[in-house]
Amino acid sequence: MQKLSIEDIVSKIKKEEKFHAVAEDYSLTIKIDDYVHYACAAVHDGHQFRKELWDNCIHTQYERWYEEDPETKNMVHSNPIVIAGCDSRFEYDLNRDPENAVFATAWGKKLWHKPLSEEHKNKSLEKHANFYKVTHALISKLEEKFGVVIVYDMHSYNWKRWDREVPTWNLGTSNIDNNRFGNDIESWRQRLSEIKFPEHIKSTALVNDTFQGNGYFLKYITQNFQNTLVLATEIAKIYCDELSQVIYPEIVSTVRTQLQSRLKEHSNAFYKRHS
Repeated sequence: MQKLSIEDIVSKIKKEEKFHAVAEDYSLTIKIDDYVHYACAAVHDGHQFRKELWDNCIHTQYERWYEEDPETKNMVHSNPIVIAGCDSRFEYDLNRDPENAVFATAWGKKLWHKPLSEEHKNKSLEKHANFYKVTHALISKLEEKFGVVIVYDMHSYNWKRWDREVPTWNLGTSNIDNNRFGNDIESWRQRLSEIKFPEHIKSTALVNDTFQGNGYFLKYITQNFQNTLVLATEIAKIYCDELSQVIYPEIVSTVRTQLQSRLKEHSNAFYKRHS
């Protein structure tokens, strides 16, 4: 993996170069093993948190981890194109617009002992902007090359805090064209529901049950690109103990292996239908 400036990453994408890179400021990673009509993203995978913010942050390391999406990059890493955030959403949230990406309260709790300085805010917002420069370059190139593109926007959620039964998988579709892409949504939901877990874990998949797909990443791509479908795909945190911060690597491995074949099959059917 190379360490590259944002400008160099964008340049490589424009030239259709294959590469693995981490941004110079370590805010994002991207790998392109091949230029294909689908990409995977894990915008909330990151847990890094700038040291200069530590003493000012009221939330504990565990509280931050609890609201992040650990292992979501790992779940899709075997696919040809993967972009992921490295920083915690508590520093800046890639799934919120720039005006709201650096927040003062998080999940009902004040985040900072003292309000952040403009300098600290701007440092975070610059990394947010850089992520979207790379995203824009990537989707531009893929649409130019293939005409239609599909992006699998991977997230996870804390299922134990719900007071009702919730699905293993949730698709958020309220901000995409359901008339145009309805068949693709349903076929992805169906494929997810068929993923086999160890016996004690059910596999269910619903649409707009726990979340509706209101994230900025999906909205940014959908509003800027007419021929790219973004599927906001949430897995319940059945792959870890969200209360004790223990990851179950065998479950992560199961998800990664089964997603790889299903992603390829689904994206190929999507491309055949819409190209």
